[in-house]
Amino acid sequence: MNHTTTLEAIRQAPRNKPVVTLKEHIVEIISDSGEGAQRCGQSLGSIAAKMGNGIWTVEIIPAEIRPPARSVAGASGNRIRIGAGRITNGGDETDLVIAFNEQVLLGRVRDDELKRGCTILLESMWRTNKDHQIAASYAEAYDKLVAAGYKVVEVPMERECLKLVNDARRGKNMFALGMLCSIYSLELDLAREQIALTFGKKEQSVIDANVRLLDAGHDWAEANLDFKYRIPATRSTVPQIVVNGNTALALGVLASGMEICAMYPITPATSASHYLSDVFEKLGGMVHQAEDEIAACAFAIGASYAGKCALTITSGPGYSLKQEGIGLAVMGEIPLVVVNVQRGGPSTGQPTKAEQGDLLTAIFGSHGDAPKVVMAASTIEDCFYSIITARKIAETFNMVVVVLTDAGLATSQQPFPRPQFSEDWLAPPIDQTPVPTGVKPYDWDKTTGLAQRFVPGQPGGMHTLTGLAHDRYGHVAYDPYTNEEGLRMRSLKLAALQKTLKAPPVFGKESGELLVIGWGSTQGAIEEAVTILNAEGLKVSSMHLRFLQPLPPGIKQAMQRFKQVMTIESNWSDSLRADVIDEDNRRYAALAMLLRARYLVDVDCWSEVRGQPIKPGTMCRVIREKLNLKKRKAAKS
Repeated sequence: MNHTTTLEAIRQAPRNKPVVTLKEHIVEIISDSGEGAQRCGQSLGSIAAKMGNGIWTVEIIPAEIRPPARSVAGASGNRIRIGAGRITNGGDETDLVIAFNEQVLLGRVRDDELKRGCTILLESMWRTNKDHQIAASYAEAYDKLVAAGYKVVEVPMERECLKLVNDARRGKNMFALGMLCSIYSLELDLAREQIALTFGKKEQSVIDANVRLLDAGHDWAEANLDFKYRIPATRSTVPQIVVNGNTALALGVLASGMEICAMYPITPATSASHYLSDVFEKLGGMVHQAEDEIAACAFAIGASYAGKCALTITSGPGYSLKQEGIGLAVMGEIPLVVVNVQRGGPSTGQPTKAEQGDLLTAIFGSHGDAPKVVMAASTIEDCFYSIITARKIAETFNMVVVVLTDAGLATSQQPFPRPQFSEDWLAPPIDQTPVPTGVKPYDWDKTTGLAQRFVPGQPGGMHTLTGLAHDRYGHVAYDPYTNEEGLRMRSLKLAALQKTLKAPPVFGKESGELLVIGWGSTQGAIEEAVTILNAEGLKVSSMHLRFLQPLPPGIKQAMQRFKQVMTIESNWSDSLRADVIDEDNRRYAALAMLLRARYLVDVDCWSEVRGQPIKPGTMCRVIREKLNLKKRKAAKS
């Protein structure tokens, strides 16, 4: 395709172009940081959701806060999967891209994120740039993309935006949104409403300027593009909300009745506390930004000791710093909720990328035996409800409850039914009735390990609180029997909780060739892969775990009904294809290691740690290969 004829040919296309109906499509908007591509993508997702489409958005975030402009590794933006039905994950390769420069686009090509032959709408201003090196780089990239089979359409976004605003860099995102509304047959009135909502705190002139840019992008696409799509939508009959995982988590904090959140800013967890900071005080709560992660954990523990369960929100490096404080809460049996929005590691790792690398740290972290409840949210909606459940468990069992999410859930959006508030979500009033004579502050029940919680100010409840080993009165104790009794009683609480849990359901048939077990944000992709493979006749099912400590009942029985079991996770495991790796030295993925140790079942694993959500198509390939490998081994024997 010659660039001199591209626009002319498109302009000659009739305006009453045919509308192609699609079941789903994946679109990306990518730019340099600060050009608003993420806002454009979030707005597109919200508009499509209001139309009645299923959506799942995935933020594309560079490793640096402000990487160099026009850099291959600097892509910032959003991927939006729009479907005719419910969407549970980001899907496979992208069908259509709007790119504000060719370098960020090349980064997505390098990462194999674009479908071969996909449509690319590319900002054309760089072809005539005064810097000859930039112009040459653009022309070279354009030619390579066309030669590789991509459908590249040059769009004069800069020129068109400058007709309406003085700074096109701050206007292209809304122009792009207008083009996408045209391409996907989305209602402009909904888009205008979304702009008013997005820029609601700005002056009316700002809202008006963005609406004009939206309309201009829509008109340009209607006049100049030769393709148009429609993805059937069904308006929901119940109220829906469209939020990302961090916002859902923050809403769960509000709904749970917790009133204190102590935190220190850390990517990708920070936006949850930002949202709470905006609204918490209006509802009687408080966000405390401490001087560091250790102080944030100590502050939350102190608030919980005072009578109300508190939480602290962090990510991997921050969770490591909180370990000693978490151990204190375990020893003192102080209820505490800790949210760990996982990211790539170790050390600083990949601060903006998704990973599931903290499971073993969450379960076994802290020195000595420090039993904690560990949960993992698996959907955006689950981010909301997991916090409510965590608070109830923490206060019922006087324990630390860790809730794991990850960068993929934190920044992804999905519609789900608006929660209907229930009084059951809230904690009862603080108990200030006098403590009965003879009741000890750690009067452990010999069956469950539970003891009545003494709250400061409660008549007759004065006692010593210490991080040292202690007896039932809270007195420091060094004798072997007392130390072992405390360890046993704190452990019994996990066993007591496990007795209350339900067996996790099997997705698909109850028995078959292969059971895939996952946890956290992989649920949607795993279940989509299972559905695809079942349609091919493969006997594959899946199970997703919400509780990782304690593990719920029924897991071993479910595994025994399948010929093979494997986990799919986003943390490291060795591949047996590597020359030096064999069954004796192989490292297993975190959940696979737990299941093998706990149930003495041969659980295989496959994992991927590319810093992005695992695609359902990739999972299908891996599962097919595993089943075919077994068939080949059987044939040889």
